[in-house]
Amino acid sequence: MSSLQKGVFLDVESIHPEDLDLSGLRTCLPQWTFHDTTSADELPGRLAHAQVVVTNKVSLNAEQLRAAEHLELICLAATGADRIDVASAEQRGVVVSNARDYATASVAEAVFAMLLTLLRQLDSYRRQVAEGRWCESPHFCLFDAPIEELNNKVLGIIGFGVLGRAVAQRAEAFGMRVLVAQRLYGATAEGRVSLEELLATADVISLHCPLSAATRRLIGRRELRAMKPTALLINTARGGVVDEQALATALEQGWIAGAGIDVLGEEPPPADSPLLNCSSPRLILTPHVAWASRSARQRLVDEIVANIRAFQCGKARNRVSVA
Repeated sequence: MSSLQKGVFLDVESIHPEDLDLSGLRTCLPQWTFHDTTSADELPGRLAHAQVVVTNKVSLNAEQLRAAEHLELICLAATGADRIDVASAEQRGVVVSNARDYATASVAEAVFAMLLTLLRQLDSYRRQVAEGRWCESPHFCLFDAPIEELNNKVLGIIGFGVLGRAVAQRAEAFGMRVLVAQRLYGATAEGRVSLEELLATADVISLHCPLSAATRRLIGRRELRAMKPTALLINTARGGVVDEQALATALEQGWIAGAGIDVLGEEPPPADSPLLNCSSPRLILTPHVAWASRSARQRLVDEIVANIRAFQCGKARNRVSVA
């Protein structure tokens, strides 16, 4: 049994806590300090006495971990552990636990929200109604942009983990046919197709793969050129999986029909980001909020509490280890 006393949440504002129930988190340790944000300069003082650290996007490197003399547990308010030096934590005997599967429904629904907005031209029609165009129509409806359906479309999924499977399940309910890209490394999986076949065949491509050396800029100029000119690209995975300049060019020159993008390679993005400055009306760009439904954020908090409770009982729940 662990006698944890002091915890610190380094960037609690990143989960927008105002509409969440944090009572379970507040009561799982005797002493908590919550910080809206934490800079690198502020880290040493905030880590000095903490036994438990919760972080979403604040990085912890080897030097910072060495200085955290009392640290026993790092709880990630996220699934990805790329901001933590996990090897150094293991050397120090510090357990790193992440949160898993908390945003599955939220992300999967966001994929279809973007798809339906693009296929049914919702932004265009809402804008025209607001401009008074419907009032001026000679017909009962205002219909000057083509509307498509998800039914009978082919959805290509790249990355078939929990999120990819959830999207596939919902796609089948819409009457779509699902293709899954073959794994980029490791053993091949039965029933999947090559990336080349998926790019050439799919009406919609949805990305759900982690960012790694194998997936960085996986979708670039060549891949976008290989897609159907009527195809849509959806990325709720990681920004670095897509070459953003190539995608901006593809949209502006009509190589593909549209894109829904929730993540960028640099977040928050600089003002000169290619997609922020893309002139295509067929781009939906959202600020990394596919995961962020209130229900998903509450599940995230509950996951953190479960990880701390398990550690207190001598168990390492959702432990992240060096691959």
